[in-house]
Amino acid sequence: MRKLIAACALLCLVSCGQRGVMRVLTVDDPADLAVLRTPCEDFTSAELRSRAFSRLAERMIATVTDSTQNGVGIAAPQVGVSKRLIVVCRLDQEGEPFVPYANPQIDSTFGDIVVGREGCLSIPGLRGNVPRAYGIVVSYASPDGKSRVSETVVDYTARIFQHEIDHLDGILYTDRTEDTWQVEE
Repeated sequence: MRKLIAACALLCLVSCGQRGVMRVLTVDDPADLAVLRTPCEDFTSAELRSRAFSRLAERMIATVTDSTQNGVGIAAPQVGVSKRLIVVCRLDQEGEPFVPYANPQIDSTFGDIVVGREGCLSIPGLRGNVPRAYGIVVSYASPDGKSRVSETVVDYTARIFQHEIDHLDGILYTDRTEDTWQVEE
Protein backbone atom coordinates (compact mmCIF):
# COMPACT_ATOMS: atom_id res chain seq x y z
CA MET A 1 0.00 0.00 0.00
CA ARG A 2 2.91 2.35 0.66
CA LYS A 3 3.97 1.98 -2.97
CA LEU A 4 0.46 2.97 -4.13
CA ILE A 5 0.35 5.98 -1.81
CA ALA A 6 3.81 7.12 -2.89
CA ALA A 7 2.96 6.63 -6.59
CA CYS A 8 -0.31 8.56 -6.28
CA ALA A 9 1.33 11.36 -4.31
CA LEU A 10 4.11 11.67 -6.88
CA LEU A 11 1.66 11.59 -9.79
CA CYS A 12 -0.45 14.28 -8.20
CA LEU A 13 2.55 16.51 -7.52
CA VAL A 14 3.81 16.12 -11.07
CA SER A 15 0.62 16.03 -13.12
CA CYS A 16 -2.25 17.61 -11.20
CA GLY A 17 -3.28 21.20 -11.55
CA GLN A 18 -4.95 23.12 -8.78
CA ARG A 19 -8.35 21.61 -9.71
CA GLY A 20 -6.96 18.08 -9.38
CA VAL A 21 -6.82 17.47 -13.12
CA MET A 22 -4.21 14.91 -14.06
CA ARG A 23 -2.22 14.68 -17.27
CA VAL A 24 -3.74 12.16 -19.67
CA LEU A 25 -1.19 9.84 -21.27
CA THR A 26 -1.34 9.57 -25.06
CA VAL A 27 -0.25 7.10 -27.70
CA ASP A 28 1.86 9.88 -29.27
CA ASP A 29 4.50 9.52 -26.52
CA PRO A 30 6.41 6.20 -26.48
CA ALA A 31 6.76 6.21 -22.67
CA ASP A 32 3.03 6.89 -22.29
CA LEU A 33 2.21 4.14 -24.79
CA ALA A 34 4.24 1.63 -22.76
CA VAL A 35 2.09 2.41 -19.70
CA LEU A 36 -1.13 2.26 -21.74
CA ARG A 37 -0.16 -1.19 -23.06
CA THR A 38 0.65 -2.67 -19.63
CA PRO A 39 -2.03 -4.88 -18.01
CA CYS A 40 -3.07 -3.52 -14.62
CA GLU A 41 -3.01 -5.07 -11.15
CA ASP A 42 -5.99 -5.33 -8.80
CA PHE A 43 -6.26 -3.10 -5.75
CA THR A 44 -6.05 -4.91 -2.43
CA SER A 45 -8.83 -4.52 0.15
CA ALA A 46 -6.54 -2.29 2.22
CA GLU A 47 -5.73 -0.10 -0.78
CA LEU A 48 -9.45 0.30 -1.55
CA ARG A 49 -10.03 1.71 1.92
CA SER A 50 -7.09 4.11 1.74
CA ARG A 51 -7.15 7.87 1.34
CA ALA A 52 -4.80 7.49 -1.64
CA PHE A 53 -7.40 5.40 -3.47
CA SER A 54 -10.17 7.92 -2.72
CA ARG A 55 -7.99 10.78 -3.89
CA LEU A 56 -7.05 8.95 -7.10
CA ALA A 57 -10.75 8.32 -7.87
CA GLU A 58 -11.58 11.99 -7.15
CA ARG A 59 -8.79 13.22 -9.41
CA MET A 60 -9.78 10.85 -12.21
CA ILE A 61 -13.32 12.23 -12.04
CA ALA A 62 -11.93 15.79 -12.10
CA THR A 63 -9.82 14.87 -15.12
CA VAL A 64 -12.53 13.22 -17.23
CA THR A 65 -15.05 15.97 -16.44
CA ASP A 66 -12.62 18.82 -17.10
CA SER A 67 -13.74 21.05 -19.98
CA THR A 68 -10.51 20.25 -21.87
CA GLN A 69 -11.34 16.52 -21.97
CA ASN A 70 -15.05 16.07 -22.73
CA GLY A 71 -14.91 12.32 -22.01
CA VAL A 72 -17.45 9.75 -20.84
CA GLY A 73 -14.94 7.52 -19.10
CA ILE A 74 -11.33 7.14 -18.05
CA ALA A 75 -9.10 4.33 -16.80
CA ALA A 76 -6.26 4.57 -14.29
CA PRO A 77 -3.51 3.73 -16.82
CA GLN A 78 -4.57 6.81 -18.78
CA VAL A 79 -3.31 8.90 -15.85
CA GLY A 80 -0.22 6.76 -15.33
CA VAL A 81 -1.46 4.34 -12.65
CA SER A 82 -1.29 0.64 -13.58
CA LYS A 83 -4.12 -0.41 -11.26
CA ARG A 84 -7.66 -1.61 -12.06
CA LEU A 85 -9.79 1.50 -11.62
CA ILE A 86 -12.18 3.09 -14.11
CA VAL A 87 -14.57 6.01 -14.00
CA VAL A 88 -17.73 5.69 -16.11
CA CYS A 89 -20.40 8.24 -16.95
CA ARG A 90 -23.59 6.40 -16.05
CA LEU A 91 -25.74 7.63 -18.90
CA ASP A 92 -28.30 5.05 -17.76
CA GLN A 93 -28.78 6.69 -14.36
CA GLU A 94 -30.53 9.89 -13.35
CA GLY A 95 -28.18 12.86 -13.47
CA GLU A 96 -25.64 10.85 -15.52
CA PRO A 97 -23.10 10.69 -12.67
CA PHE A 98 -19.45 9.75 -13.11
CA VAL A 99 -18.86 6.68 -10.93
CA PRO A 100 -15.56 4.95 -10.04
CA TYR A 101 -15.30 1.14 -10.23
CA ALA A 102 -12.38 -0.76 -8.71
CA ASN A 103 -11.18 -4.13 -10.00
CA PRO A 104 -13.90 -4.36 -12.66
CA GLN A 105 -14.29 -7.31 -14.95
CA ILE A 106 -16.79 -8.34 -17.60
CA ASP A 107 -18.33 -11.63 -16.51
CA SER A 108 -20.43 -12.17 -19.64
CA THR A 109 -21.81 -10.46 -22.72
CA PHE A 110 -25.17 -10.80 -24.43
CA GLY A 111 -27.19 -9.47 -27.32
CA ASP A 112 -26.02 -8.50 -30.75
CA ILE A 113 -22.61 -7.11 -31.54
CA VAL A 114 -23.21 -3.44 -32.29
CA VAL A 115 -20.80 -1.25 -34.22
CA GLY A 116 -20.60 2.24 -32.74
CA ARG A 117 -18.41 5.33 -32.82
CA GLU A 118 -15.69 5.68 -30.21
CA GLY A 119 -12.94 8.08 -29.37
CA CYS A 120 -10.37 8.04 -26.59
CA LEU A 121 -8.72 10.71 -24.47
CA SER A 122 -5.42 8.89 -25.02
CA ILE A 123 -5.77 8.85 -28.81
CA PRO A 124 -6.38 12.50 -29.72
CA GLY A 125 -7.69 13.38 -33.15
CA LEU A 126 -8.91 9.90 -34.07
CA ARG A 127 -12.32 8.21 -34.00
CA GLY A 128 -13.41 4.76 -35.01
CA ASN A 129 -16.34 2.41 -35.54
CA VAL A 130 -15.88 -0.36 -32.97
CA PRO A 131 -17.84 -3.59 -32.55
CA ARG A 132 -19.00 -4.18 -28.95
CA ALA A 133 -21.55 -6.37 -27.20
CA TYR A 134 -24.94 -4.71 -26.66
CA GLY A 135 -25.05 -5.83 -23.05
CA ILE A 136 -22.68 -7.02 -20.35
CA VAL A 137 -22.69 -8.38 -16.84
CA VAL A 138 -19.95 -6.49 -15.04
CA SER A 139 -18.62 -7.09 -11.55
CA TYR A 140 -16.40 -4.91 -9.40
CA ALA A 141 -15.12 -4.58 -5.84
CA SER A 142 -17.45 -3.22 -3.19
CA PRO A 143 -16.19 0.01 -1.59
CA ASP A 144 -14.80 -1.91 1.42
CA GLY A 145 -13.15 -4.45 -0.89
CA LYS A 146 -14.67 -7.39 0.98
CA SER A 147 -17.13 -8.51 -1.69
CA ARG A 148 -18.01 -8.17 -5.35
CA VAL A 149 -20.97 -6.36 -6.82
CA SER A 150 -22.48 -7.50 -10.10
CA GLU A 151 -24.83 -5.65 -12.42
CA THR A 152 -26.22 -5.83 -15.92
CA VAL A 153 -25.51 -2.86 -18.20
CA VAL A 154 -26.74 -2.30 -21.75
CA ASP A 155 -26.44 0.00 -24.75
CA TYR A 156 -23.99 2.92 -24.75
CA THR A 157 -23.15 2.60 -21.05
CA ALA A 158 -22.11 -1.01 -21.71
CA ARG A 159 -19.89 0.29 -24.52
CA ILE A 160 -18.19 2.71 -22.10
CA PHE A 161 -17.54 -0.08 -19.60
CA GLN A 162 -16.09 -2.32 -22.32
CA HIS A 163 -13.84 0.45 -23.63
CA GLU A 164 -12.52 1.37 -20.16
CA ILE A 165 -12.01 -2.24 -19.02
CA ASP A 166 -10.04 -2.84 -22.23
CA HIS A 167 -7.64 -0.11 -21.04
CA LEU A 168 -7.00 -2.11 -17.86
CA ASP A 169 -5.85 -5.02 -20.03
CA GLY A 170 -3.59 -2.86 -22.23
CA ILE A 171 -6.08 -2.88 -25.13
CA LEU A 172 -6.96 0.26 -27.12
CA TYR A 173 -10.10 0.64 -29.23
CA THR A 174 -7.91 0.84 -32.33
CA ASP A 175 -6.97 -2.81 -31.66
CA ARG A 176 -10.62 -3.74 -32.23
CA THR A 177 -11.18 -1.95 -35.56
CA GLU A 178 -9.51 -0.75 -38.72
CA ASP A 179 -12.38 1.65 -39.45
CA THR A 180 -10.83 4.87 -38.09
CA TRP A 181 -10.71 8.46 -39.25
CA GLN A 182 -9.04 11.73 -38.28
CA VAL A 183 -10.99 14.55 -36.63
CA GLU A 184 -10.04 18.08 -35.67
CA GLU A 185 -9.84 18.59 -31.92
